Amino acid sequence: MTIIDTAMRAASCAAMAAAGVVLTPTTAHADNSRLNNSVWSNVYTIQHQAGCTNDVVVNPQLRLAAQWHTDDVLANRGLDGDIGSDGSMPQDRAQAAGFHGTVAETVAINPAAAISGIEILHQWYYNPDDLAIMRNCANTRIGVWSDNSLDRTVVVAVYGQPK
Repeated sequence: MTIIDTAMRAASCAAMAAAGVVLTPTTAHADNSRLNNSVWSNVYTIQHQAGCTNDVVVNPQLRLAAQWHTDDVLANRGLDGDIGSDGSMPQDRAQAAGFHGTVAETVAINPAAAISGIEILHQWYYNPDDLAIMRNCANTRIGVWSDNSLDRTVVVAVYGQPK
């Protein structure tokens, strides 16, 4: 980049600031289905390593509840766990999405535009509460959603025990 390029870029930024233009991080909206599926697969593996013999089935209602909370956490930087900006809990969101049963939730937040399955498992596996949720053989349903902005990635898994 030349000195002229730098000067023009600085002038453009100054003009946008003077005009009141505010640049905020935007959502990248990548196709995260591969990442979401890897989370489901890893939970299945963790359950079977813990002695579970059941299948873990992806549930569309739990996926919707996970999506709602992912979007909320991504948009509200003060959130970093199960409680939504409206005070909702995982059970509230799952019921609103149409799931009937008991639920639990794990949330992974990475201060970068991306997160790997290894980073997600590192956050959850070494947290005793999250590990207990993943290892619980009664959690036979799961919904996973992830999304990211330029400087933050959020992954939510909602685990269900249908009635």
